[in-house]
Amino acid sequence: MPVPHLLLALAVVAVWGTNFVVIRLGLDAFAPSTFAALRYTLSCLPLLFFVPRPALGWGRLAAFGVLIGVGQFGLLFRAMQGDISPGLASLVIQAQVFFTIALSALLYREHLRRLQWPAFALAVGGLAVVALHVSRGGGAVTATGVGLVLLAAACWAGGNLVARSAGRVNALGFIVWSSPFAAVPLWLITLAQDGPAAVGASLAHAGAMAWGAAAWQAVGNTLFGYGAWNWLLVRHGAATVTPTALLVPVFGMAASALALGEGLPAWKVAAALLVMAGLAINVLATRPRA
Repeated sequence: MPVPHLLLALAVVAVWGTNFVVIRLGLDAFAPSTFAALRYTLSCLPLLFFVPRPALGWGRLAAFGVLIGVGQFGLLFRAMQGDISPGLASLVIQAQVFFTIALSALLYREHLRRLQWPAFALAVGGLAVVALHVSRGGGAVTATGVGLVLLAAACWAGGNLVARSAGRVNALGFIVWSSPFAAVPLWLITLAQDGPAAVGASLAHAGAMAWGAAAWQAVGNTLFGYGAWNWLLVRHGAATVTPTALLVPVFGMAASALALGEGLPAWKVAAALLVMAGLAINVLATRPRA
């Protein structure tokens, strides 16, 4: 991956990693489905009236919207409401890397290069260090929370492949026009679960911080994050792009330490170094040959 593309990928994962703190703030004011519905409503309105629809069938737009909006974030927000801590969620969601590469190998015959095997081994080792310490009391988690986030990771992997199959279309248009397919079912889910009165009350009483969190979900994470991510996926193999998301927990832990006062003991630093070493080797392994 060229250096400018790598820097773009790193900017995306930095936004995604720090977003786990923002999600926690938003869930203090909104129910999970309401928060997710707001994210995708703000992602398509009013841009839907100004951004041209990409030259794609409705099926791909709908598939991406449902997989990423309802599947990934609907499940992730539900898990983070009380079944998993932000730091652990940022770790477990990275199972999408392995789901994506496995699906790409199955569907597109992508093969790992020799150096990528030790790269992934180092990265998995770093994630295993975090998981081991969290399981010993490093954060509140339930089996339901882990299961929901793993399902969310699988949905993210499916969305990655849909985005890749769309080809080189306008990235912003793809996100904007797929967002209604997430927003509509999410509003139906939250109205069915919580009732119109409760949903209306949460919207009426939300403060500036809650609305800021919702706006950041749309602008930073959806329009920029997924727009840039999809742009990278159609230009590079999934095995090249998706491993950069292994840095999400590093940014997530750092943001939690600064914003929530969580500590950074030696084992967390060691885990971060393992993940970054794996990323560095993967970048070397996937550099285009002259």
